[in-house]
Amino acid sequence: MSEPTMPLTVLVADDHPLWRDALVRDLEESGFDIVGTAADGPSTVRRTKATVPDVLVLDLNLPHMRGDEVCTAISDLSTKVLILSASGEETDVLAAVKAGASGYLVKSASPAEIRDAVTATGAGEAVFTPGLAGLVLGEFREMSTRARAEPEPEAQTPQVPELTERETEILRYVAMGMTAKEIAADLVISHRTVQNHVQNILGKLHLHNRVELTRFAISRGLDQPE
Repeated sequence: MSEPTMPLTVLVADDHPLWRDALVRDLEESGFDIVGTAADGPSTVRRTKATVPDVLVLDLNLPHMRGDEVCTAISDLSTKVLILSASGEETDVLAAVKAGASGYLVKSASPAEIRDAVTATGAGEAVFTPGLAGLVLGEFREMSTRARAEPEPEAQTPQVPELTERETEILRYVAMGMTAKEIAADLVISHRTVQNHVQNILGKLHLHNRVELTRFAISRGLDQPE
């Protein structure tokens, strides 16, 4: 008999109390364990460090501290960050992702889409409002191109731990922006197996989330045909 799955722990940070309370109620009714709320940047950092939730649902424009600054301040934690913002501006999206956010959803998303995004973020997936994933991948490719034009000294180039053939194959799919479900369908394996492989790859590469993994894979040219 398998062990019961523990509900994801979630902290919600938003300075609009009606929106925040409605989101908390919806997540609680859907089985998530809400470990706290926050209404400004500094209190978000404090409460996230105190509770270390699985997922921090974070508004980008908090008082006293922007969402990307919050991401930077908690970057040493295992908590994954899902930005939930009214803004879909490219600069806001890229600033959040570069600071360590795992995903970015605009507030016009439906309650079901938000719940699914929280679940996927907790599972280590990168979740973006349609149209934004391509923007992020494009930025990572530009960053990779600039880095190749200005190579680091050989002594400073990080060594890549050896991955299995299957892990390398999955890493290539990740670099192309495919979701775990899409990878599973293409390789005719289970969604759970793909997630397990991704978690193993993250551990071997000492990375925290799938966004970092995507950036790493693209920097290694793994989004290109073999």
